[in-house]
Amino acid sequence: MNLVELGYLVGWRITRAVPKSLAAAVFRFGADRAYRRGGPGVRRLATNLRQVVGPELPQAEFDQLVRRGLRSYARYWLEMFRLPSLSHTQRLTTFELIGTEELARAVAAGRGAVIALPHGGNWDAAGAWVAAKGWPITTVAERLKPEAVYHRFLEFRQRLGMEIIPLTGGEAPPFDVLAERLARGHVVPLLADRDLTRRGIEVRFFGARTRMPAGPALLALRTGAPLYVASMWYESDLARAELIGPLEVPDPASGTLTERVRTLTQRVADQLATGIARHPEDWHMLQRMWLAEEDRTTTDPVAPAAPGPA
Repeated sequence: MNLVELGYLVGWRITRAVPKSLAAAVFRFGADRAYRRGGPGVRRLATNLRQVVGPELPQAEFDQLVRRGLRSYARYWLEMFRLPSLSHTQRLTTFELIGTEELARAVAAGRGAVIALPHGGNWDAAGAWVAAKGWPITTVAERLKPEAVYHRFLEFRQRLGMEIIPLTGGEAPPFDVLAERLARGHVVPLLADRDLTRRGIEVRFFGARTRMPAGPALLALRTGAPLYVASMWYESDLARAELIGPLEVPDPASGTLTERVRTLTQRVADQLATGIARHPEDWHMLQRMWLAEEDRTTTDPVAPAAPGPA
């Protein structure tokens, strides 16, 4: 067992063994310490948040936004580590979805639902909530290094009731598996605000160029499943999300499949931006986002990504 795997293992065990108030105080202290040190991850978060809020926000207010963002990110890790210890009832009551009835109708219709997510709020709590509702849920996860860490996260999410498909190295292409699951009425949430392949769709996002994955749009166009976007954030006592959609799908006569995927992915980006702008402190994006930065340099110190569905 290497140090990375050991760190995750300690996180899961220790945070579940101590009172939540004590664990929360420790994680909050860690977030504030990271803020004062101003390391690469903090600087990356600040760069991304400044793009969101624009240059008009005074520096003192912006500094407090970055600090709240780090506390929100720490809260995600704390709640993620403690999630397996929650009862079925607690998984239903510590997360709230605005638009539950809409999602229930999509599942009941047997068409499934594709949900494009930001790296915001607590997407693991959202997945656990869907599973606790009794709805089948399948998603894709990036294969983390070392492999043992990936398998621990795989087991963690499977215990919560989620089916996890590896982004790479699976028995079948993930797109084919997800399309088949949608045909069986599954909920398919996919993190959609950051492209992992460098082959994503170029979009405008908060006034700048970036790439986002084509998967959510392509799945909706190929399968006919409704496509939603979720806005995700924290409140004092629970994680919340709002379901937007289903998004309007481009008519087949409007262009080629590639053109329609591009159009629909831009609609996803627009809705993601609306939600993030309302709750910027809960957008946990500590990785490079903007293509203009890639044009200037190919090196970028980043913080570890919060592991989630790809």
